[in-house]
Amino acid sequence: MKKRALVSVSNKEGIVSFVKGLLEQGVEVISTGGTKKLLQESGLDVIGISEVTGFPEIMDGRVKTLHPSIHGGLLAVRNNEKHMEQINELGIQPIDFVVVNLYPFKETIAKEGVTFEDAIENIDIGGPTMIRSAAKNHEFVTVVVDPTDYSTVLAELKENGKVSVDVNRKLAAKVFRHTAAYDALIAEYLTKQAGEESPESYTVTFEKKQDLRYGENPHQKAAFYKQPLATTSSIAFATQLHGKELSYNNINDADAALSIVKEFSEPAVVAVKHMNPCGVGVGLDIHEAYQRAYEADPVSIFGGIVAANREIDRATAEKMHEIFLEIIIAPSFTEEALEVLQSKKNLRLLTVDVEKSPVASKCLTSVQGGLLMQEEDVLSLEDATIAIPTKREPNEQEWEDLKLAWKVVKHVKSNAIVLAKNNMTIGIGAGQMNRVGAAMIAINQAGEKAQGSALASDAFFPMDDTVEAAAKAGVTAIIQPGGSIRDEDSIKKADEYGITMVFTGVRHFKH
Repeated sequence: MKKRALVSVSNKEGIVSFVKGLLEQGVEVISTGGTKKLLQESGLDVIGISEVTGFPEIMDGRVKTLHPSIHGGLLAVRNNEKHMEQINELGIQPIDFVVVNLYPFKETIAKEGVTFEDAIENIDIGGPTMIRSAAKNHEFVTVVVDPTDYSTVLAELKENGKVSVDVNRKLAAKVFRHTAAYDALIAEYLTKQAGEESPESYTVTFEKKQDLRYGENPHQKAAFYKQPLATTSSIAFATQLHGKELSYNNINDADAALSIVKEFSEPAVVAVKHMNPCGVGVGLDIHEAYQRAYEADPVSIFGGIVAANREIDRATAEKMHEIFLEIIIAPSFTEEALEVLQSKKNLRLLTVDVEKSPVASKCLTSVQGGLLMQEEDVLSLEDATIAIPTKREPNEQEWEDLKLAWKVVKHVKSNAIVLAKNNMTIGIGAGQMNRVGAAMIAINQAGEKAQGSALASDAFFPMDDTVEAAAKAGVTAIIQPGGSIRDEDSIKKADEYGITMVFTGVRHFKH
């Protein structure tokens, strides 16, 4: 008896040549709908699905393969005498190959203005059912969902007259990854449509972007995956123009730099080391912004990651070229800037959309045995309820410095303190076990520059020691969430030194 293949694909890449190869190996081909039409127009002899089922395709193609003549042929265990007797009695012929990929649900919901009805219509039913049936019976049935596997299957057929069990098992595993990802997208879409915030189970899918040389350390294996429908304003969708392959740590740092620079609408540059900003500057143009980011901490920026929210021009590129940087991220580079920067063989140059998404995405953090999920922290000072409990209000320059410090402190590991002055950061204290310790790091880094600066804290002051330290360093303005039972102590201390203090009511912990 001739071997049979059932072919029905949405992605028609390479399908004509693959089916031609199957026919040349003596495989009989069944097909449906648009795939059948394409194959026949290409001069290939295929059997229509209705000839096998004895039933027409109905409901605009919604029902065509959901039939015992199809699934009996897929699920019959070939070395089970009872199964084979049953399909012979019923006139069902075994199907040995299934070549199916699914309705383009992801592509449909990615379209701007897609309707709910269009999305629902692109949920495949027959396709997943067929490939799951075939994959379950993979000892006897070869199932192909990925055009990149066509050549492997044809090579096996030509060399051995059949596909090996090992290859079939790998193809079957890919099927269940494929259907799991497909169903995860559908579940996510419908969950959002239904307005469910925290469903009883949460399934997500990611697509591999690249294997990485190693993880945080050379002994750790790693890979980089991206969300299928993630915002293009992310490192997962960056285009690399030059330099070495990104590492695990590069990607983490680049993500941190991009998140910070998206806080700014004016020309801004952010330098990051170990996922914390080491220098942030804003200016009238990107060259001025870079100069300020560099001057904020000329030591730590060495070997760092730099992100800009404007095109990099030649003058800025020449300044960047003077030191060792791992990565430069920007929306674009002029040809002259590329000429300067590409002279450094290993310097990674990335372009990415730096527009801030108006919608908070979900942040996922793995813990041993589980997953934490929360909304991204997108609250800005405009969303805060501002209160000024001190006797003095900020002047115009203090407000500018407070705003910059507040934008940056949100992205510094807690406990976090940021000092800013004249459109740049001058001291950053990150990841300390107590708040005054973070403040002292920032103050020591700022040195004499702390005179007349603004200080931002990611959380409230549990006591007045941070205000005391800031005052002695010359800080004149403080912004913090407030809400401590000892707020009054901090307010009194600020008034004692003539410091203006702003309460936001918004905490920005980042662990």
